[in-house]
Amino acid sequence: MKLEDKPRDHFRILPNTERSLKKISVETIEDLLYHFPRSYGDVAETVSIASLKKGDTAVVFGQISNLKISKAFRKRIAMAEATLEDDSGRIKIVWFHQPYLAKILHDGANVRVEGKVAERKESLYLSNPKIADAPNLFSSGSSTLYPIYPETRGITSNWIFHKIQNIFNSKILDEIKDPIPEEILRKYSLPSLRTALIYIHTPKNKDDAEKARKRFAFEEIFFIQLDRQKLRHKLREEKSFVIDKSSKDIEDFENRFPFKPTNAQRRAISQALKDLNKDQPMSRLLEGDVGSGKTAVAATLAYAVATSKPKGQTFGTLQTAIMAPTEILAKQHFESFIKLFNHLPINIALITGSGARKFPSKTNPDTWTDISRKQLQKWVENGEIAIIIGTHALIQKSVKFKHLAFVVIDEQHRFGTAQRQKLVTKEDVVPHLLSMTATPIPRTLALTLYGDLDLTLLDEMPAGRKEIKTEVIPPNKRQETYKKIREEIEKGRQVYVICPRIDEPDPSKELAILAKSVKEEAKRLKRDVFQEYKIEILHSKMKPVEKEKIMLSFQKGETDILVSTSVVEVGVNVENASVIVIEGAERFGLAQLHQLRGRVLRGTHQPYCYIFTETNSKITSDRLRALSTAKNGFELAEFDLAQRGMGELSGVKQWGVGDLGMEAIRNIKMVEAARTEAMKLIEKDKNLEKYPLLKKYLEKTSKKIHFE
Repeated sequence: MKLEDKPRDHFRILPNTERSLKKISVETIEDLLYHFPRSYGDVAETVSIASLKKGDTAVVFGQISNLKISKAFRKRIAMAEATLEDDSGRIKIVWFHQPYLAKILHDGANVRVEGKVAERKESLYLSNPKIADAPNLFSSGSSTLYPIYPETRGITSNWIFHKIQNIFNSKILDEIKDPIPEEILRKYSLPSLRTALIYIHTPKNKDDAEKARKRFAFEEIFFIQLDRQKLRHKLREEKSFVIDKSSKDIEDFENRFPFKPTNAQRRAISQALKDLNKDQPMSRLLEGDVGSGKTAVAATLAYAVATSKPKGQTFGTLQTAIMAPTEILAKQHFESFIKLFNHLPINIALITGSGARKFPSKTNPDTWTDISRKQLQKWVENGEIAIIIGTHALIQKSVKFKHLAFVVIDEQHRFGTAQRQKLVTKEDVVPHLLSMTATPIPRTLALTLYGDLDLTLLDEMPAGRKEIKTEVIPPNKRQETYKKIREEIEKGRQVYVICPRIDEPDPSKELAILAKSVKEEAKRLKRDVFQEYKIEILHSKMKPVEKEKIMLSFQKGETDILVSTSVVEVGVNVENASVIVIEGAERFGLAQLHQLRGRVLRGTHQPYCYIFTETNSKITSDRLRALSTAKNGFELAEFDLAQRGMGELSGVKQWGVGDLGMEAIRNIKMVEAARTEAMKLIEKDKNLEKYPLLKKYLEKTSKKIHFE
């Protein structure tokens, strides 16, 4: 047996089972070994059926029988029924809305059942319990612990455990070599790879299981850090343009802002200018809440670049490219830059999927003009355009730069090396990079996933900005809140309503999440609450042209209420929108709620945020109230991380980081340790030539973790 073998090479596996294995990302023997238990049960913590009482939540082991599908007498709800029996007695099991369980399970099976004891007509029964194969079928030695694996249809914990035992018995573990250097394992008291694999699948006690999880969590973060530090080291060897501007020049430009820069903005500009003054490319992530002034920082740095000359030349200009995720946001940046640069002899251009524009116009120097894409590409290539703003149209092969020195990316933090190389220049230089985000990122996550970027925080809001009045609204306060919203609309203001879903869930489907939908909520508001106002909807399934049209209508004040999913355009200015309503708020993470709330921070009117919940739960209320007390988005992101875990942070799972890696990111000491060791290794041996096994593992891991 070899690690790269397919499971079907050694086990009798039907095509359906193979498809199910693929669903849980198991395609090789090594994948099976790395399919770790989600948790562990303990036989010692179980109770007998005879001891069960109404209201108990318990774990019971026994034999299942009398499986059948039926319907509840009153509401005709489809359900599955069964009987569970142990040495002490028997109890009925009922699964409401889950009739399929009667087909999946089979009579006579030994099972582990976990759930709440209910009572009807003086008879006890288990209501909607979780069910799994009994551990006595696969317990090992004297241990009372048994692994509970992530499962899928046809692949049970029992099946996985037996296959793991077969792999262990094949002596394959004797041939596995540990990629992590021994000195690092010793330093942090981590078990070897062989020991950790045994501990994680067949722990003798909870301490063994914890040691194994710690080792694999460290391993995952360590490989991410190696990947990031290797990139960082490689970038240091590249050459970039040196931007040298006097502090007086910068101050003169800042003095034209319609507001006084905050200390945080001045600090961010100063840090970035130091980077631009080096001949190595800057790689910096600028994090700041909505309205903290990231665009002003980017504009100041673009000014420093646009008023600098290429090395050894007294003519020409260095170029800046600014890339935004949507066309409407790109146009907004174009208009903002015109206001800040209209006193200077600097050409600014816009390129999107729908066309190109240039400022200033030859016929009217106070405004922009439409131009052909071909003409724009020509002017960019010969260096006449100093600042070019656009969407992904910027990184098409047809767009070539003469002296591209600086790239600003808005809300695209993982715009990395591959994309930077697509921004073609005629010199062999790599442009400086400033990536901007309004998404609050916890420090541990930033240190891990963005380890190749320097971090700058804008943790201060401009003077005079009104604080959002945030209220958590329980179901019984909904009507009086609608009266307050109506008062705002009557003053000429506009409203966002955010819903967790696009369509209503199908109530006939199993486990359908009952949450407010954009389409139905818009109809209800129009029919029952705000009949006289114009209501539009916005969601991710709409065509880009349609979304653009709806958003522009809202921007111009033609729409009173915009009902949207959380896709509502990041960073778009609608200064007249002063109210945001968030439906089903318990389904969003705090950092995401905070970012959504920032949609109404753009104007000078008093902003309001109404958090509508469908529950009166104290835990939910306390969590949502943190929105009113936290000083900024970063504090909220840390709170969310501690309370709800990594899965709640928007988009984290898309990077391919495993569950143990996610656990590790909550541990700042582990992240810092992995980062320190990775940095030391790369400083000593940038290509890991002395560590061939580590190099091989890193190449394999880098394919799984997709940052770009």
